[in-house]
Amino acid sequence: MKEFTLSIFTENKTGLLSRVVGIFTRRHINIESLTASESSMPGIYRYTVVVHVEEEQVRKLVAQIDKQVDVIKTFYYNNNEIVYQEIALYKIPIEVYIQSRKIEQLIRMHGARILSIEPDFAVIEKTGHYEETRALLKALEVYGVFEFVCSGRIAIPKEMEPLNAYLKSLEDKAVA
Repeated sequence: MKEFTLSIFTENKTGLLSRVVGIFTRRHINIESLTASESSMPGIYRYTVVVHVEEEQVRKLVAQIDKQVDVIKTFYYNNNEIVYQEIALYKIPIEVYIQSRKIEQLIRMHGARILSIEPDFAVIEKTGHYEETRALLKALEVYGVFEFVCSGRIAIPKEMEPLNAYLKSLEDKAVA
């Protein structure tokens, strides 16, 4: 099995995410990560989904998703075809932050930053790949972590925006 990242471009319609997720469920494919956001085109939204499957399965999955009303187009990528990140937040006891210079060294070493300092806790932010955000979590656990939360993957293809090319090809076909 390989890791694939899907970019699903859709209209913003109620219930569409549920229908898309249902396709994964019916095919017994676990979603490792799911992020929804606006795209660069007004009125078009993007779901970024990470799965571990064989390439034949991902091709069939994409074809099934593309059949959904309100789905404009779905693309899938290998990790070397995209630039991707996730964001993680760590809530640690304020005493640990104040009393230990090691926390500050850990934050610098991991390329993280302090996002907020409150009376009882500090919040650290780390942007990176899954392995990087988990490495900081593991290092901080020695000192105590009140909470940890991580976004799903966000990704952008290394090739120019494929949706624009796809929409242009549809437009060219309509004109011809």
